[in-house]
Amino acid sequence: MMKTLCFTLGLLLLTACCCNAMPEALKFNTAPGNCCFKFFTQKIPVKRVFNITKTHSSCQNQAFIVHTIRGIPICFRETFQWARDIYSQQHYIVGSSQQL
Repeated sequence: MMKTLCFTLGLLLLTACCCNAMPEALKFNTAPGNCCFKFFTQKIPVKRVFNITKTHSSCQNQAFIVHTIRGIPICFRETFQWARDIYSQQHYIVGSSQQL
């Protein structure tokens, strides 16, 4: 009887610890991967742009991340017109080629 009580109490304690830790674990798995905190304020040559993406919607600062052909990510504010134009051009071209 004592062994059963200790086993049950231990199992209950282990379950409580795991349940308490789970929200923290999920927080790290669902957190956005790329957010911007510093922003570039000048245009870069379009021929150096490899790809452009938007930051995750839960990021504090909404921005575009330009990935250069050398693999360097550069952040631009979402309101920076040059980045908006590049993003629109890239997604228009991709959308058009998929419809063909």
